[in-house]
Amino acid sequence: MAQRWISKFAVEGQSCVCSNLRMAARAITQLYDAMMRQSGLRATQFSILGTTLILGPVTVKRLARATVTDRTTLTRNLKLLEKQGLIRIETGDDRREREVTLTDRGLEVLARAYPIWKTAQVKVAKRFGRERLERLLSELSALVEVARVR
Repeated sequence: MAQRWISKFAVEGQSCVCSNLRMAARAITQLYDAMMRQSGLRATQFSILGTTLILGPVTVKRLARATVTDRTTLTRNLKLLEKQGLIRIETGDDRREREVTLTDRGLEVLARAYPIWKTAQVKVAKRFGRERLERLLSELSALVEVARVR
């Protein structure tokens, strides 16, 4: 019985959505991190700062949802960005919530990192194909929504 399970998993495990997405995410993150190293930001930090710029000021709860990050992980990343002076975290209108705002320094760092990020984007688009990338991004957005429905 165990052998049948193992052999089935050996075949079916290759098509695990979670495993394949995580592998692709790690590979792309490594590429972006390597290219963005000169900016002093990691890809995750750039994403958090960019989302804060677009939504800001934004509550930690809303930022976590927008970046699909659990609050504990996001809070850890926010503390590092705050320590670097790139964001400010203050009590929001609702005293139970904390609000994240990009600082002037954060905006400057993001502005310097943007062209490097753009170069990474173009590199991926050229290698993968723009049309394929557009389809992939659309499908990934749909997959996020599938995962959110519980």
